Amino acid sequence: MKKHLSLNVEAEVYNEIKNAFPAGQVSNYVNDILKEYLKKKKKEELIAGYKSTAKSKVVKEEDKIWEGTIEDGIEDE
Repeated sequence: MKKHLSLNVEAEVYNEIKNAFPAGQVSNYVNDILKEYLKKKKKEELIAGYKSTAKSKVVKEEDKIWEGTIEDGIEDE
């Protein structure tokens, strides 16, 4: 389902868009550009979150606790 969105752009940008894209195709191009931007933004946010978590003292302490339990109960066969 598509939704209507009104955008304001600078006159120079508008003129270049009109020359660069066929009539009726601007929405498709803008939609594709925005999808890629949002995908990139989400990736950046995930990376920042992972880095923040990796620096967390609490997480490092929990890792140490779990590290000792990884091989508990595993016997050589």
